[in-house]
Amino acid sequence: MIERRTAPRQKSFLRGCLYFNNRRSSADCLIRDISESGARLIFSGTVAIPDMADLYIPQKEQTLRVHVQWRHADEVGVAFVAPGATAEPAAAVESGDVAERLQKLETEVAALKRIVKRLQAVVPQADADVA
Repeated sequence: MIERRTAPRQKSFLRGCLYFNNRRSSADCLIRDISESGARLIFSGTVAIPDMADLYIPQKEQTLRVHVQWRHADEVGVAFVAPGATAEPAAAVESGDVAERLQKLETEVAALKRIVKRLQAVVPQADADVA
């Protein structure tokens, strides 16, 4: 089998925590092997995680931005993302993308408000029909 990794991995038994969704969600994991460029993470069960996340390693007091390279059952292979890399979704969010997303959300909220108003107008009529 041809080795595709750029750096050799060292076996490890480190505890880790994967943070995602702007740090609103997390998943504990075990770091089974690690290198300068990536790691293999094992979770207690199948976990749905996004392609980009932050890996916190308490024993090293280190947080690394990671990009998922592969997934298999309860294992995930990640590559470490260089700080300031432009391929990160977070970098896109920090740029002008936020204004676009905000506009979409405001439009969606306005549409939902219109739907709620229509439903509120229909509900009293339904109550009058029952009485």
